[in-house]
Amino acid sequence: MGKNIQEIKEVKGFAPRSVVYAEKINEDFGEGLAAFYQAIWTEREGGLSMKQKHLMVFAIACSNNNIESAVKILERLKKFEATRTEISDAMMIAAWTGGIQNFTDFSAAVLKEMEKLGF
Repeated sequence: MGKNIQEIKEVKGFAPRSVVYAEKINEDFGEGLAAFYQAIWTEREGGLSMKQKHLMVFAIACSNNNIESAVKILERLKKFEATRTEISDAMMIAAWTGGIQNFTDFSAAVLKEMEKLGF
């Protein structure tokens, strides 16, 4: 396992499936994808915090009606101490950008998971 892949496992706690699959195709491809992943998820001075990044991807997942991903991201938001209000704001932005039908589709599952996680 290459250096970038090992480092991303340490940051995320696991190797993302895309990185695992890429490495199976070609070690350099896996390393490149892991480096891309690191570039996105590394905190930089003056940049977005991990919580802000996860709120953004949560809103994008919701607006794309990717319910499975949105629910999974809630666990990360809990870890980064996002508030219910921050998550609600992200959901409202998702309703704005993805349309009210997507909001209707994702909101039941997301609200259920929020309750489960104690938001």
